[in-house]
Amino acid sequence: MKTEVREAAVVTVAVALCGLLLGVLWWWLAPRVPLVGDVVDKNWVVYLKETEGEQAVGVDGTFTLLALAFGLVSAVVVFLLRRRGGVPLVVALGVGGLLGSLLAWRVGVWLGPAQDVIAHAKSVGKGVTFSAPLKLGAKGALLAWSLSALIVHLGLTALFGPRDPDPYEHASYGQDGPYGGQSGPYEGSSAA
Repeated sequence: MKTEVREAAVVTVAVALCGLLLGVLWWWLAPRVPLVGDVVDKNWVVYLKETEGEQAVGVDGTFTLLALAFGLVSAVVVFLLRRRGGVPLVVALGVGGLLGSLLAWRVGVWLGPAQDVIAHAKSVGKGVTFSAPLKLGAKGALLAWSLSALIVHLGLTALFGPRDPDPYEHASYGQDGPYGGQSGPYEGSSAA
């Protein structure tokens, strides 16, 4: 059990650290949400340049798709390295995926455009287009990595994992079969 817990801890840390790569990819691949600054009554205000734009949804979708891919890859790698699986390993995949997603979210926000949109609007000037801060609107996307990893690992274990031995495989029965000449375990019972 100590070995399984040690391996699970290593898997958790390794999967979580992959969140750095996810964060960089999210920052690099996510669409930019264009904003425009303006002065109204001596106060700076910021508007969406395209009110019908779908870039904000694209930011969430990019994170989700990348997280699903990271979950798939991490599950395959963990399965190939440790085919027997086990509860600690599965928990490590789930926890590592969640920690990796949280780390990716924070790294992407940190790398992305400035968080203070008013100061950014003032620095670029009135009417100039600039990018909104990278923001994850759908917080449920943080679970995509874990869910993907768990489902893929479960599928791989079910298809290619070691099988439990069949308890009846090596049992020897006489000529009469396993029930000693009876027609079944419920001799004398009749179907209505």
